Amino acid sequence: MQSTKFTRKSVFLLSALSLVACGDITDDDRALPDGALNVIDASDLNDIMLDFADPKEAVRYFRNSVAQSPDRIDFKRGLAVSLARAGEHAEAALVYEVIAEAGELTVQDRLAMADAYIRNGGWEEGEAQLDAIPPTLESYDRYRLEAIVADHNEEWDKADSFYDIARGLTTAPANTLNNWGFSKRVRGDLDDAEKLFRQALRADPSLFRAKVNLVVVRGLRGEYGLPVVPMTDEERALLYYEAAKVAINRGDRDIARGLLEQAIDSHPRHFGAAVDALRALTSGVSL
Repeated sequence: MQSTKFTRKSVFLLSALSLVACGDITDDDRALPDGALNVIDASDLNDIMLDFADPKEAVRYFRNSVAQSPDRIDFKRGLAVSLARAGEHAEAALVYEVIAEAGELTVQDRLAMADAYIRNGGWEEGEAQLDAIPPTLESYDRYRLEAIVADHNEEWDKADSFYDIARGLTTAPANTLNNWGFSKRVRGDLDDAEKLFRQALRADPSLFRAKVNLVVVRGLRGEYGLPVVPMTDEERALLYYEAAKVAINRGDRDIARGLLEQAIDSHPRHFGAAVDALRALTSGVSL
């Protein structure tokens, strides 16, 4: 019964959302039950926007809401979250700074603020926010960020420890394993990197970044054959292309030609980049 009640409420809020977003209330809109817009103005619509709305639409909603009610911290927090989801990390960090100046920054806000700083290249600011979070917060996001910062600082033992903890705190560890593998690749630990990329693909066989990283790390050892992992024809072509680029960088130009030809043959459509690379390689032009 509770589930049905929530569903009806959600449908009502989503139906009314277009009325609020438009900003113009017509005679038909006035047919809404008394107090409906007040209900929508409460936290329910904020939750709906954060949970279900397109990030850019959510940004527009919360930006308008902040303009109309500049003292509402919940609107500012929603704007920061939406900006981050829309990839506007610099602006998200600025909004979190405003929340901090108002003395309303929660631990979760601080974690999100650290993430926004780091994604925008603000490593020192992000690390400072992480250091200000009490050690009692032991979450996947916290240790994921700690691992990334440790990697940036080349504190490899710390990075390994944080990656390992983060892996144990999520049911979807593929991205963490992929990042950990990339860290190992940067350090030159190619065998460990390959193991981690394979683990990432076992956790999520569709993670294309891990497929690329696996092909590259094998290529760096001179193993150019594609690994046995699930892939579409287009992915196969792209992976041959990545292997070819590694071969070129290693000076194995004849092998690179063969890989590029396989990339062209495998792609379900015209593979312009591979065609251009093969033409340049055949003509002796430096790539």
